[in-house]
Amino acid sequence: MNENVINQGLYYLDWLLDHKAEFELMTLRKFGQLIADNFDWSSPRLLCIAGNFTKYDEYAVQQINRNIELYQYKHYSDGFLMLDLVNATTAQTVYIDDSSMERTQKSNIKTFKTVSDYLDQANEQLTDRFESLKAFMIALGDDVQMKTLKYYIAFKRIKNFACVEVHPQSNSILVYLKVDPTTVTLEQGFNRNVTNIGHYGTGDLEIRINNDENLEKAKIITTY
Repeated sequence: MNENVINQGLYYLDWLLDHKAEFELMTLRKFGQLIADNFDWSSPRLLCIAGNFTKYDEYAVQQINRNIELYQYKHYSDGFLMLDLVNATTAQTVYIDDSSMERTQKSNIKTFKTVSDYLDQANEQLTDRFESLKAFMIALGDDVQMKTLKYYIAFKRIKNFACVEVHPQSNSILVYLKVDPTTVTLEQGFNRNVTNIGHYGTGDLEIRINNDENLEKAKIITTY
């Protein structure tokens, strides 16, 4: 079974990409418009889980321009199960540049800046805070991965645990954490509960970093 898990996963991934409209409609009916609108089809991930993978499996996924992660599971006593990241590949994500479109199409399209654009516009102070936050996130474990998406930067293990936006206009960084907001003391101007507020990325706790003190407090909450 292990030797087929990658091929089987690629088949399911291609099937999903061929049926995006049906999947979005199903999600819309079951979970509502807010969830359906948050799909990002620019960089889908494939997670393959098996008892073991060979060096040939790891080599093979490196040759495929897909976001593929291989996890090896291990059973322990008392029913514990561990998922160990064996290999991760990142596809080159290409965003469509509206400059390549015909002029007649441009007039009807509203363009938005990406998180990479905002990082390029950030001043030295904001850039230094972002780099400090990024280094802290990555140092949380060997299995932590960083993924730059269109509107935010995701830090994840198997799932996202933090999503970061950069806002040079207000000289601030917004972090959305997968932390229960009811377990954290909320401070006006620093963090808030966004469970029922629409936003990019995942996580119900929003943290605003606009000074070094908030940066250090954010690092502490990230480890919750």
